[in-house]
Amino acid sequence: MTTTRKRITDDLDGLIDVLPPEIARAVSANDNFDDLVEVILDLGRRPTARFIDKEVFLLDRLVNVEDLDYVTKHIGQFDADNRAGIEATLHRISAILNRHGKVVGLTCRVGRAVYGTIEIIDDLVHSGESILILGKPGVGKTTMLREAARVLAETNRVVIVDTSNEIGGDGDVPHPAVGNARRMQVAKPSLQHEVMIEAVENHNPQVIVIDEIGRELEAQAARTIAERGVQLIGTAHGNALENLLLNPTLSDLVGGIESVTLSDDEARRRGTQKTVLERRSPPTFTVMVEIVHRGKVTIHRDVAAAVDAILRGYPLPAEERFWDEKGKIHYIKTSPTAAPTVGQSLKNNGNMEKSPFQRNGGMNGKSTQKNSKWEKSKNLYETQFEDPWVGFQPQSEGVKNLFAFGVARNRLQQVIRNMGVPARVVRTPEEADVFVTQRRYYRERLQPVVQAEEKGMPIYVIKSNSGGQIERFLSDLFSTVPYSFEKGNEEALEQAREAILAVQSGEKYVDLDPANAAIRRKQHALAQASDLVSQSYGKDPNRYVRIFRD
Repeated sequence: MTTTRKRITDDLDGLIDVLPPEIARAVSANDNFDDLVEVILDLGRRPTARFIDKEVFLLDRLVNVEDLDYVTKHIGQFDADNRAGIEATLHRISAILNRHGKVVGLTCRVGRAVYGTIEIIDDLVHSGESILILGKPGVGKTTMLREAARVLAETNRVVIVDTSNEIGGDGDVPHPAVGNARRMQVAKPSLQHEVMIEAVENHNPQVIVIDEIGRELEAQAARTIAERGVQLIGTAHGNALENLLLNPTLSDLVGGIESVTLSDDEARRRGTQKTVLERRSPPTFTVMVEIVHRGKVTIHRDVAAAVDAILRGYPLPAEERFWDEKGKIHYIKTSPTAAPTVGQSLKNNGNMEKSPFQRNGGMNGKSTQKNSKWEKSKNLYETQFEDPWVGFQPQSEGVKNLFAFGVARNRLQQVIRNMGVPARVVRTPEEADVFVTQRRYYRERLQPVVQAEEKGMPIYVIKSNSGGQIERFLSDLFSTVPYSFEKGNEEALEQAREAILAVQSGEKYVDLDPANAAIRRKQHALAQASDLVSQSYGKDPNRYVRIFRD
């Protein structure tokens, strides 16, 4: 447990100064300034102050046109998104317009720089993983994002794409709360995706911070940035991961969903219908933080695994963290519970996969297949959420520092733990002894690859993000026997099943990791049972199976 002290900077005087004097005095008369969220001025209604836990009418009279004009004259111009700010502060004024473009309502939101909020996820922020912060409006997403930008900018090149000036405040000079982070403003909200790409191409960031990803083009830009090896920290509106999966605009941030038709044998093996939902691609954001309320978060350390669990109806574990009344941070690893059934909310000709829990009558059902699946996934997740840094110290003798560019860091860390090799994944190329990337990124001659070559750093190129390719790389690096050989049948056969699904989904062919003759025979049998063709290539001990269509 950790103790933290929060320091709040809210510049409330700056907001009060733009309010009509009578309303300003009423706001100042309240003694719970720290809990003030926003002041609401709607034409023909009583002015209202909204606090975290209540609403208070400020005056008995109604808001008139003069009140609204007073505020608009004391703030900057409203942008295309009907938002304006107060220079040198973090406050935001949002307008409601009538059909003729006249202001008939104002939402005066209090902007606060809260130093210390990021401590609850400090380890995640410094992990180098891309993080998506999810939560309802007003729950503190932007506050946490601003603090993350400031903390990371102490050691990294950070660029903020500040569409509404909520992160860095209004005016040309960013608010001190963002520290050394650079801020790029956006002329129109519809151009946010272009500025995101511009930030990467022109300013060489290691981290990009984005508030309110809400459009498809922005989701696509985020994926492009992540594939270039830049850490992303962004926010989106939503309650939980399953809500994001159901959002057709933003689901790509967590891998997206597609309908897949299984073979008869594979459907029987899974115990599902032939048409099921599968994750379409690797998630743009590998870690998700759900803000439950101020002071409590739920964390999914491996978004890909969490999405797969939801789609298959497997238990969905999570990690909860919260501050107590004394300012101590508590860490709780929750027990796996039945995953929400997204498949029942998405329609595809009425033929979607049901959760194993619903299909077999719940956890107390009679299906032994269901119970074995639950146990398997439970064991899987109990190991997936371990601290990837356990076992290795930064300065340990003989430890190799690896920088992964375009390679899944969670998977790399998992394989490192499984193999027991003295390696750790670092956040920047400057810290690395070895540079590892995928073939396609190496061929594109992207900037981090070129820079690593110029420095004379050893570069290892792998064909794909698969666990087998990562194992082979680490085996070559440390001259060890590949983990898959040591582990035996289980992983090799699971890889074969994944390859079968990939080929059935449209892949031309998939090469499995080298295996001994006994395992290869089982892999051939699995392919044959799924009406696919398989062939062995190479010489022992590197002989492997290729699975493809006839």
